[in-house]
This record gives sequence, structure tokens and C-alpha cells, in this order.
Amino acid sequence: MELREVHVEGIALDRLYALIGPERAKAFAATVAHTRAELQDRTIWNINSTATGGGVAEMLQILLAYVRGVGVDTRWLVIEGDAHFFEITKRIHNNLYGIPGDGGPLGTAERTHYEAILDRYTEDVLAMVRPRDVVILHDPQPAGLVAAARRTGAALVWRCHVGIDTPNEHSDRAWNFLRPYLEAFDAFAFTCRHFAPDWIPSDRLSVIPPSIDPFASKNVDLDAPVVIQLLQYVGLLAGDGLQSGARFVRRDGSSAPVTRHVELFDTGPPPVAGVPLVVQVSRWDALKDMTGVLEGFAAHVAPASDAHLVLAGPQTTGVADDPEAASVLHDCLERWHALPPEIRAKIHIASIPMDDVDENATIINALQRHAEIVVQKSLAEGFGLTVSEAMWKSRPVVASAIGGITDQIVAGETGVLLDDPTDLAAYATALRSLLDDPDTRHRMGQNARQRALDRFIGDRHLEQWGQLIARLDGRT
Repeated sequence: MELREVHVEGIALDRLYALIGPERAKAFAATVAHTRAELQDRTIWNINSTATGGGVAEMLQILLAYVRGVGVDTRWLVIEGDAHFFEITKRIHNNLYGIPGDGGPLGTAERTHYEAILDRYTEDVLAMVRPRDVVILHDPQPAGLVAAARRTGAALVWRCHVGIDTPNEHSDRAWNFLRPYLEAFDAFAFTCRHFAPDWIPSDRLSVIPPSIDPFASKNVDLDAPVVIQLLQYVGLLAGDGLQSGARFVRRDGSSAPVTRHVELFDTGPPPVAGVPLVVQVSRWDALKDMTGVLEGFAAHVAPASDAHLVLAGPQTTGVADDPEAASVLHDCLERWHALPPEIRAKIHIASIPMDDVDENATIINALQRHAEIVVQKSLAEGFGLTVSEAMWKSRPVVASAIGGITDQIVAGETGVLLDDPTDLAAYATALRSLLDDPDTRHRMGQNARQRALDRFIGDRHLEQWGQLIARLDGRT
């Protein structure tokens, strides 16, 4: 096996400056200049387990493009593994979220296999990484590469995007598995402070929430007529739509038409454009609770409203490090089939193609913009980029009061926080209240966009990384 490099084109930061205003732009430019000087002739290596699907891959695409755009050499490498490796790392992932997952062991045999897969990349790491480079390993999958990376003389950072608000026996088990690797890192970047176990040294811990790029395909402004035509074309709304797909701009500046259609499973014809839409877009992961979103809507909203629900996720073959996706999707479809026909007609389950990540993002962008309400009813969540994405599009969000979601939503101002994500009646009450009150939806949506601009745009994110690297240089 070889480490696979993901090509990222640089993007100039100028377009961010016009958005964030002169004072904020001036402060950010100073940070950029200092960080660039610190990193002269050095490379920042990011290593994770997938180039597509999920928030980590999306975030890396954008952040690394901006970093390259200011003249810092940053590279993105992806590890591969066999099915058992990803079973083990998915087990760790679920345990870090405080749930048993498949209930399988994390013992000596699992550690041996985990290390055996990662050992295959030792020679690649030693050949690529130089002394004083910075290596950032993302989440549990590549954490075991720390021994090889340490031999290069580089500075080492572990970036953790997942965690649980209150530790339990499952999260403790995952941390016990990871601890021998993590103790060798120079610094740690967590999405939320309370995700970090108490044995992580506070002077090596940074808290860096993720961010969105307003100019990416998933977030760029789209006119309402284009949104409807695009959704009709791909099959998420009824109608003829365009003869050919709307055009979208890729990360490298080129444009292309939307040509692929979503796979709308055997959940009946799509809704018409005038029907209010409630949408959850996420990976087919049990922790995203797509089945709970479906069941709460079916029991409490569909019988009393003309609104429709769309559950949308990526092709189950499009996320290499998530072996449970097909099972979760199958569960959703089984529960849909068990509903009465008149309720089934208001619920739609869709798979969005992953062949082109920018095309996929454009379809999601249109779907979120057409929604009256965006839902993120996760049972556990690291951050939940879909929340900030919807906020940027001026949409109120109904979401669980867990993880990084609570850092994004101000309850009653930018959306609704659900204290208990398993309380389907409370979730449905929040939906019905917003569906019946367009003035509140509009007010929350406007507040949400401003909060996304203030807190969750890339300049803040990159500035925090610049500060971490400056502190790292003082320790290594």
C-alpha cells in the first residue's frame, strides 16, 4: 500500500476579505504573513482516511486550498485499509461518541491488525516528511502512524473531530485503545474542549471549531429559479427541470454542468416545488439518527401538515471508511415501507452521487436552500458542518443540543435545540411550530446567516491554526 495524495489547487484569500470587512481582513492578513514566515521551506502534511464524504474531507479541501493560496506548502495524504481495519476504526469512532457500535472488541488482536495496516505506510512517511515539517493526523484511523512520523523529526499534531459531551464506559474504552499513540504527539486540536480526555496536557491542547467556505459549491449563492430547476433536473422535485444540468464552478475555477441524477429510492414520486420541505442531509450513520428523523416526522408532522421530508445522503459506496452506511440506509427504507401509504407519500429517501464532489455539493446546496427547515437530529455529533451550512443559507435549524451544535445554534434566535434528541414528540413540535410561523422562520434564518459569518468562516479557522503552529514551534 502507498499513501495516496489528494491534489488541491490553491485559492487566493482576496475573496474572503470583501466578505469579512476591512478591520477583520487586516488582522487576518497579519496572521497569514507571520505564519507564512514561520513555515518557510517547511511542509504541512495532513493525513486522514478518505478524500470524499463527510465533513473532514470537505473541510480539508477548502482549508488546504486557502493555505496553498497564500504560499504555504501543504499536502494531503490518504491511507487505505482492508475491511477489518475500518471495522476496528468505526468501532473506535462509535465508542468515542459513547455508543457500543457493533459491540466488538478492542483488544490485542484488534491492535495488532490496526498497527499492521499502518506499518505498511512507514516507508512512505519516512521518505516524504522532513525534519521541522508539521504532520497533522486526523481522527483515529491514522493515529498509529505517530511512531513513523516521530522518526522524521517533524512536529506532530493530532486533530480530533469527534467526541462525547459526558464520558462513559464506551468512550473510555476507545481512549484506552488510542492513548499509547496519542501520548507521542506534540499538540492536539479538538473541536470542543470537553471532547478531550483529562490526561491530555492542557498546554498542548487547542480548541478549533471547523468552518465553512461561503464560496464553495456547497455554499455559494444560487438564485431561487436555478434552485428549483436544478432540483427538478436531478429528481428531487417533480417537474421537467432543465434539459441539461445547471452549471457549477469547481475548486480549480473551471465550470461544468450538473449531469447526474440522484437515486430516489422506491419512496414514491418527488414533491412539487410549492410544498414546504423539511430536509436532513448527512452520512448514512446511525449516530445521525435518520430513522428517528423519519419516524418523528411520520408520526407527528405528516398527518397534520402538507410538508414533506427529504432524507439525503451520499452513495453508500462513496465513503470508504464507513462500513455501516449500507445497513443504515437499508434500515431507513424498511421503516419507510412499514408506514401507511398516505404518510409514505410525504417522505423521500435519496442518495446523492459522489462521482464528482463539486457536483454533489451543488445538489446539496440547492436542496438546503429550497428547504423551509433543515434538521440535524444527531444522537452524537463532533461539530455538524451541515448546521453552519444551513445557517449560511438563512435557514432555521432544528438540531440536537449536543457536541459542537451547541456552539453554532443560539436557541430561539438562530434555530431550535432539542435537549433530548430521542424525544420524537418534542422534535416534531419544533418542526410544526416553525412550519406554522413563517415570520419566525425568516427571523431565525437572518440571525443564523449573521452568526455563521461572525463565527464559522475560514479566516477564524485558519487564524487558530496559525496560533497553534506558532505555539508548536516554541515546544519542538
